[in-house]
This record gives sequence, structure tokens and C-alpha cells, in this order.
Amino acid sequence: MNIEERNNIKTGIIQNLILENREKLSISGVVDVLSFDDQVVMIETELGLLTVKGENIKINKLSIDTSEVIVEGDISYLAYSENNQEKTGGSLLSKIFK
Repeated sequence: MNIEERNNIKTGIIQNLILENREKLSISGVVDVLSFDDQVVMIETELGLLTVKGENIKINKLSIDTSEVIVEGDISYLAYSENNQEKTGGSLLSKIFK
């Protein structure tokens, strides 16, 4: 049993990040998009808060049904942090579906 299989058994959550040529990032397991602009996107995922940084960043696809997001631009930084950070200003999804 490899490390990935052990981690999936522990959490029961599968999440994929696919980065293509540092220009297109496909993310599954998305819970919410907390904030975004042309340099930073903050995404709440099932495995924690994901911060994506770069230049000319835009959200190309946001699917609530499949819990997927596609981010495009010149991506230079990806990092996870804990899920329990304070949210400010509400999420993008909550603003859209008011």
C-alpha cells in the first residue's frame, strides 16, 4: 500500500490538483471560493484552505455540482493552510446565490 492509499483511507477524501504548464490549475474537492483577484485566489477545499498566487489570474470554471474550479493565469505559488482561518467579507458563492 503506497502513501496515497494510506492517506485516502485516513481521511476518506480524495482531492486532485492538476497544474498544466504553470498556466491552468484544475482543482477538485472545492467547498467554496473565499476571495479572488488578478493576483490571489483563496479556495476552501475539503483538505484545507488553498491559496493560489500569480499574475493575470482568473477563474475560468466554477462548478458547484462537481466541486471543481479551474484557475488560469501565470501561476507561481500554491499553498495549503488550516481550514479554520477566519473568513472575511463572505464567499464568492454566498454573494452569487443571495
